[in-house]
Amino acid sequence: MSIPRVVVRAPAKINWTLEVLGKRPDGYHEVRTVLQTIELCDTITLTPADAIELEITGDRASLAEESIEDNLAYRAAALLKKRCSYAGGAHIDLEKRIPVAAGLGGGSSDAAAVLRGLRALWQLDISDSDLSGIAAELGSDVPFFVRGGTARATGRGERIEALPDTAGQMLVIAWPERRTANKTARMYAALREEHFRSPGAGPDEEEVNTFELVLGDVDPEAAALFVRAGQLIHQTPRLCGSGPAFFLTVPADQVAVAITALEGLGLHAIASRPITAAEATAMSIDG
Repeated sequence: MSIPRVVVRAPAKINWTLEVLGKRPDGYHEVRTVLQTIELCDTITLTPADAIELEITGDRASLAEESIEDNLAYRAAALLKKRCSYAGGAHIDLEKRIPVAAGLGGGSSDAAAVLRGLRALWQLDISDSDLSGIAAELGSDVPFFVRGGTARATGRGERIEALPDTAGQMLVIAWPERRTANKTARMYAALREEHFRSPGAGPDEEEVNTFELVLGDVDPEAAALFVRAGQLIHQTPRLCGSGPAFFLTVPADQVAVAITALEGLGLHAIASRPITAAEATAMSIDG
């Protein structure tokens, strides 16, 4: 008899908008953001095992100093096993393609993919709502990736409202090789009162990301590349999360030219596109 195997897609995300509304009493920041899963993804393969095991392949250079137990994919499996009192385990084969600590949500997406995949592998009777509750214990972006597609997130990012799928368009995603240590914490710490949008104001109809206001304070080199990229492509770039990755909406016939120009700045650059909730949560089950 063949060994059961579940293969799950873990897509990256961009933020069409990201407004920081202020600091909360619990120490987190109140945000309002429109999130979008994109074609760039990690791949997770799950098979039965006596305990929880994690093997990482692919682009794992920036994960070298992270212990297996600290990885969000491992933590997701351990938490689901505990919450559901599941006796067995799973071998998690994580193939990395999404750059780490770039604002593209790779770790959070890996965690959500593990939750969805193990629900199938372990044949757990648990609803999407309950799965999202477990996801929220792992991080603010994880509940979004349980569903994927296009969605508005509020609170600290854990309250998710599904939105109609975004029409197909081509994106160019770019990011620098060098990363800033503790980048997200430093970006939030750089925000001042004048950067916050009033919670009573309606959602901004323009594509805006509050973190673009302080990128130069935290990472001047990344900020200079961000500005130069916009000048070269003649498009307004948008930061992904707290960066340093950013995206541009580029006509299909200009994608190759845009990628070449961005690579000329020393950036990694790829073509991608928005994907629907159905595409974002696709999985295959064998055995």
